[in-house]
Amino acid sequence: MPVLNYAAELQNQAAEWRRHLHRHPELLYDVQATADFIAGKLRQFGVDEVIEGIGRTGVVGLIHGRAGEGRTIGLRADMDALPIGEETGRPWASTIPGKMHACGHDGHMAMLLGAAKYLAETRNFRGRVAVIFQPAEEGGGGGKAMIEDGLMDRFSIAEVYGMHNFPGLPVGAFAIRPGPIMAATDEFRIVITGRGGHAAQPHKAIDPIMIGSQIVGALQMIVSRSADPVSALVVSVTEFHAGFAHNVIPSQAELGGTVRSFTPENRDLAEGRIRAIAEGLAAVHGAKAAVTYTRNYPPTVNHEGETRHAADAAITVAGVEAVDTDFAPWTAAEDFSYMLEARPGAFIILGNGDSAGLHNPDYDFNDEALPYGISYWVRLAEARLAA
Repeated sequence: MPVLNYAAELQNQAAEWRRHLHRHPELLYDVQATADFIAGKLRQFGVDEVIEGIGRTGVVGLIHGRAGEGRTIGLRADMDALPIGEETGRPWASTIPGKMHACGHDGHMAMLLGAAKYLAETRNFRGRVAVIFQPAEEGGGGGKAMIEDGLMDRFSIAEVYGMHNFPGLPVGAFAIRPGPIMAATDEFRIVITGRGGHAAQPHKAIDPIMIGSQIVGALQMIVSRSADPVSALVVSVTEFHAGFAHNVIPSQAELGGTVRSFTPENRDLAEGRIRAIAEGLAAVHGAKAAVTYTRNYPPTVNHEGETRHAADAAITVAGVEAVDTDFAPWTAAEDFSYMLEARPGAFIILGNGDSAGLHNPDYDFNDEALPYGISYWVRLAEARLAA
């Protein structure tokens, strides 16, 4: 069965919602106007219960099926934008300087709103659908905050599903895989303390720039010589700060970077090797290295059974040829990972067509994708809560 006629007919209205949200981006947990818009629409649609303030500014809508009592499944969309100045020049471009929906969360919200509207009108299922609108995906851990605020237990959510658009994948196509689909994201900072001095007398100094340069090179050996070559691991140094004059060897240098991994073993390996390399190389030269390693979002790991259910729903909408069930893991991170740690579920990718990349000032969500996302949510909910 292809895209729902209802979803196709709703596209223009959903695009209006999406463009309104695009014009008014908000960051992290400071999404009150966005949450108010979402809650207002859910009440307008006749959603049975609309609960605000979950995880500070999250919104949950509960839709009861007409077929009686049953389980509750959760469908999640993220609400926050990014601190990026928009350069699309679109009529619906951001009206707030330095903020834009550069990751498509405006589209994610519009698709879930469209599904909520349909499900509240038809109610062709048993149990409840919880539509979850989450703040602070972009680095704030809003998914974790909602869980800690009782999301899963309070609403008795048995399964939870997420979706994200993907530039370069055709509109109308989906991609998914069981197991890790997105990476854990960690960050590290290394402060090297040597001894400053005159650049003309390097023998009287302990040069933290030279030591830092050696550390940068050695860190690349973690992936090539310490990690299993058939596993995926990224260690990238993205910052190097040192010095203030051409003729002075500074006393300190600071490095920073990111680690992306898909398994607990590689996450532990990277942290251990970064500490050992930095501290060891500094000690060899008579300096000290202080390493701070921060673990951020865990990997997004799809549950096998729920991945099959998600793929089946996508196939119902797009056809088997348009659904890739062996999508290569994506080294970006996603805090839906916390929800998948709390409950069985799956995260699926939806094509955004030939658009600019995510987190790009030229990016815009493709409104042609809206009917596919709306239809996917509906088919998934009805299948998982079949009357």
